[in-house]
Amino acid sequence: MSDPRIELVIADRIARLTLRRPEKLNAIDADMVDALLQACRTIERSDARVAILTGEGQKSFCAGGDIEAWSSLDAETFSRRWLRDGHDAFDALARLTVPLIAVLNGHALGGGLELAACADLRIAEAHVKIGQPEPGLGIIPGWSGTQRAARRFGAGLVRRMALFGEMFSAGDALALGLVDRVVATGEGAAAAQIAAARVLQRSTRATELTKMLVNAAEGEESERVVEALAGAVAASSADLAEGLAAYRQKRPARFGQ
Repeated sequence: MSDPRIELVIADRIARLTLRRPEKLNAIDADMVDALLQACRTIERSDARVAILTGEGQKSFCAGGDIEAWSSLDAETFSRRWLRDGHDAFDALARLTVPLIAVLNGHALGGGLELAACADLRIAEAHVKIGQPEPGLGIIPGWSGTQRAARRFGAGLVRRMALFGEMFSAGDALALGLVDRVVATGEGAAAAQIAAARVLQRSTRATELTKMLVNAAEGEESERVVEALAGAVAASSADLAEGLAAYRQKRPARFGQ
């Protein structure tokens, strides 16, 4: 990877993506945002069938955007670069064609929760805290913390975290639907491996199509899903084969004959 703090290892058809900045609680700066987007492109072009996302250490899965990185930006740069680039990277994670498992091995706060919201399955270790503290700093949850998070967790929970400053334990998060499973501290990686193995036992194409359809149902990427599915049908049709043959042979196409 272009940034060693974003580590991507692909082996046995599993992509493992790790934030490696424990001294800063795995907070994300601009270079890490770029590396996350690059990692998504690499995963899509690999033989990976499932991806696992986690952070180094047990203190923090991700503390969100690095305050030192964004607080010094002028308003225009903050809006045009920081927010937009972050959206691009997080959207790419949420729209991976393979299932994404987030292992919350530490606290998921602010942008860390927004990062976790990109996943299809969230496994939290027992000591984890989850919340959206951004308005307490005078800023909004900017990487789809009010949009994707509301779609996936419900607007009521986002209001409780972002407007009223509530922070939830792993157990509370499980009961409220913020996470899908809670395991003992230190056991998140093993639980993710078991979940990934289940994905590998299922049809690659059917899994990809199902994820696309679920994303579309959530409003995650409806336009792209419709065009991708329609394109796949057209690409497998006899009409395409005839059209290409006619083009290469410089003759009129004979569709439906």
